[in-house]
Amino acid sequence: MRLLFAGTPEVAVPALDALLDSRHDVVAVLTRPDARSGRGRTLAPSPVKRRALEAGVEVLTPPSPRDPEFQARLAELAVHVAPVVAYGALVPAAALGIPTHGWVNLHFSVLPAWRGAAPVQRAIIAGDEVTGASTFLLEEGLDTGPVFGTLTETIRPRDTAGDLLGRLSVAGASLLARTLDAIEDGILSPVPQPHDGVSLAPRLEVEDARVRWEHPAYAVDRLVRGCTPAPGAWTLLPDGSRLGLGPLTADPEVTDLAPGELRLGKRHVHVGTATSAVRLGEVTPAGKRTMDASAWARGARLGDGSPLRDGIRLGAAAPVDDDAERAEAQA
Repeated sequence: MRLLFAGTPEVAVPALDALLDSRHDVVAVLTRPDARSGRGRTLAPSPVKRRALEAGVEVLTPPSPRDPEFQARLAELAVHVAPVVAYGALVPAAALGIPTHGWVNLHFSVLPAWRGAAPVQRAIIAGDEVTGASTFLLEEGLDTGPVFGTLTETIRPRDTAGDLLGRLSVAGASLLARTLDAIEDGILSPVPQPHDGVSLAPRLEVEDARVRWEHPAYAVDRLVRGCTPAPGAWTLLPDGSRLGLGPLTADPEVTDLAPGELRLGKRHVHVGTATSAVRLGEVTPAGKRTMDASAWARGARLGDGSPLRDGIRLGAAAPVDDDAERAEAQA
């Protein structure tokens, strides 16, 4: 079949590669316009655009799929199906009806669970043990179309959103290729989604990634992993500056810290939660590079006991030896 592939970020590249290697013909790629990125704020093509240009495929970058020139070109291409993976813009009804078999979307959840822009992140934050991917016929509703096929994937205890999305992008690419094969063979029809089990996964905003230390340790852990690598979990230091947080580890042995209370040690940095403390991993101080929390602690200058609502406060005046401190407490 003749295909128009629609996608933008790196997570869509495995699907494009799978279709370029399939029995189908990718005649064009639709992706978002070049965007500014990096410290220099220079215009850069999307990962999908870069891969399409490497493969010698025509690239379409309209400001919106509502653009009449884009829709006219889509009609000229006479595509049978438009597979979609994280394109990043809503496709209007006028464009949905142009391909013979419509637009087939690869979504990273088992629908109807987690409809929306952040299904993987929301699944981790919610504490789901299993998620997956679905192929479905795109319609005007938000991920509401009938489903062609699904696969499942276990969420591992230390998975970040980046880890899980990486696995799903590869497995989902194969699912998408098999779905298109079955559509061409006439052996697959989409099945309406059930009304039960619907959950929504709106995009995570920066404020959503702010750690609430008054929550239990397991909830803090899930939030940080679900926000890694983007938008990135964070908290506030007593001076009001922001500290980015990478994946951390619950430490059930440390129970003497109040929520948000920070203890700097030579080898470990702990923060209290509503239950036990968590041990920080990598952190990113404002305007600085990412570093191990213990390295940051050695250079941190914080006032003893400085309180900050919804942030963290120092519980020890200077870095201490964690093991020696525990031994003294047990003596």
